Amino acid sequence: MQSYLEQFDKEGCVVIPNFLSRAELQSIKDEVDRIVSALDVSHKKTAFKTTDDQVDWHDKYFLDSADRISYFFEADAIDHEGNLTVPRDLSLNKMGHALHWDSEVFKKISFKDEVKSVVKSLNFVEPAIIQSMYIFKHPRVGAEVTAHTDCTFLHNEPCKLVGLWFAVENVTLENGCLSYIPGSHKSETVTRRMVRRGDDSNRLEFIGDQREFAAEEFVPVPVEAGGLVLIHGKVVHKSERNLSSYPRPAYTFHVIDMHESVYSPDNWLQPTERLPFTRLFAH
Repeated sequence: MQSYLEQFDKEGCVVIPNFLSRAELQSIKDEVDRIVSALDVSHKKTAFKTTDDQVDWHDKYFLDSADRISYFFEADAIDHEGNLTVPRDLSLNKMGHALHWDSEVFKKISFKDEVKSVVKSLNFVEPAIIQSMYIFKHPRVGAEVTAHTDCTFLHNEPCKLVGLWFAVENVTLENGCLSYIPGSHKSETVTRRMVRRGDDSNRLEFIGDQREFAAEEFVPVPVEAGGLVLIHGKVVHKSERNLSSYPRPAYTFHVIDMHESVYSPDNWLQPTERLPFTRLFAH
């Protein structure tokens, strides 16, 4: 474990292989199938677009997803009348942001002892899971995620934020694997944030700018199914479109340390009465 921690400290990202068992991976797949099969697709559908100039950030459905399981569709999966243009099981971009609490299967994964051990080894004192997502990244339609830092969206000061990203299937160069800029958590300053507007809490906006990143700065992160990718809150990372014929699903959640760090009150995601930020070591 020490070698993984040293790489994480140096580069801001590391793969820990074989973190989830085959049985755990199958339980995730079965749970996703159950949730998706029960999804009512007759209601208004919200597309999730992952480039800054496309996102409709005032969507209340997105804001309300903080304490429940909500569903976000691929933009190309919905026509102008809101009807699906692809089969239901290929239409979703992601679901979130309370899988870690509202699904017993994902809750078991999120609060397992091995997760607690990893987070503790990062010197987090009062860690709390603040959001969780299942990202589908379907074959041929899985969307690009542009270069960003997680602290842009989930800012705390000082930055004590880590993403835990679990590969549910094999992640390759062909099906849209993650890539990151090694050491960017130390060399880059977070200059761009997404915040709630002061005049309307149901609207969000980006403030500040970030520099353009060259393609050659990024290092790809292929991962075998069951592997865990640790992502520092300040490391620059992205993923390409999945143009292959293989899916690239992932389960991911974010953990902050509430000890001697202030979570920004203007972040899009805030604790609610129904779901306060869930203390990792208390469950």
